Amino acid sequence: MTKQTDLPLKGKSAKEAQVSSAGLALLGEFCIGLGVLDWVDAYMPKSGKGAHFKASEYVFPLVLMLNSGGRSLEDIRIIRRDFMLRDILPLKRVPSSDAIGNWLRRTADRGRLSGLEKTNRKLLKQALEYDDIKNYTLNIDVTVIKAEKKSAKPTYKGFKGYAPFVGLLAENGLIVSEEFREGNIDPALKNLEFCKHCIGQMPAGKSIGRLRAGPPSYQDDIIEFCDREGVKFAIGVNLDESILRAIGSIPESDWRPYREGYIAETASSFIGIKKTFRIIALQGRYQKELFNKEDAKSNYSIIATNIKGSARDVFKWYNQGCASSKNRINDLKVCFGMERMPCGQIGANAVFFRIGAISYNINRLFLLKTSGKSLHKR
Repeated sequence: MTKQTDLPLKGKSAKEAQVSSAGLALLGEFCIGLGVLDWVDAYMPKSGKGAHFKASEYVFPLVLMLNSGGRSLEDIRIIRRDFMLRDILPLKRVPSSDAIGNWLRRTADRGRLSGLEKTNRKLLKQALEYDDIKNYTLNIDVTVIKAEKKSAKPTYKGFKGYAPFVGLLAENGLIVSEEFREGNIDPALKNLEFCKHCIGQMPAGKSIGRLRAGPPSYQDDIIEFCDREGVKFAIGVNLDESILRAIGSIPESDWRPYREGYIAETASSFIGIKKTFRIIALQGRYQKELFNKEDAKSNYSIIATNIKGSARDVFKWYNQGCASSKNRINDLKVCFGMERMPCGQIGANAVFFRIGAISYNINRLFLLKTSGKSLHKR
């Protein structure tokens, strides 16, 4: 029997930390190849005399950090300590968390949010350039972010925080635009302006053909705009007296079984607007002996629409889109660190949120360009 001996191997301690986020190198190279760093520096010049870092030297590490699971500015150490990643990518200098926080505040003070928006618009153009879609579906929704900041305002959820507006394309999940808002801002305020802004962000040859939105967007000016511009819409509707009267006028014989309830439709319009639109109502089943008339009111789900087709198909399309939109926004918040804001100033947080949206879009575009269609909804 051969005697076993020790192998002649010698150990040596590593002087530098080994790469722990190798996948970021691919994403980083993709980001550079797109031209994101050049766009950022072109649209967001240096802060002024004495500035040590270019804008891209703040944005690029943040994009990588948010894509690697970072949740706060302190997590920039993930990038600062990854020496191999910094050798591979143009990351010779990575600012500290304090420096990044100061830059976020300076950027907001100088009104340079528009530079990041132009960067996202270039990114969107790259993303949509080679697909065969001409008319897209825009989903707009409000989300809330809890914040224990003194300056944060109470949200409609009852806690203090912020309530940003987000517009996404249903076909690929990309963020067209976002607007960071105080928590106490009415979700119905300036919705038309936001819709128009999202439409204006689309590159040449691409347009918004359909709009899906929640009840805050059920407004006469939005519906009038959609009709005038030929945009098909499906918008959630809150119950009020006029809607209850419209639903009450539907004959009992018109209600048809649908899922766990009944579905029917009628026509409605706003005061001063001659053109009517469809109101589709879904009533959940309930035991009349257990609920009074007022309780039964909350058992309705209602949408306003100008889309043709069966009430069932339109309602299904609306619900699928709303669920998809909320899932994408949850991805932005949970997977890209936007459920927590780093600063006490709303302006600085608005800059951070926009960088989060760009980080999300880069990740989505990376997925769309490098994987098969079966993985695009993952």
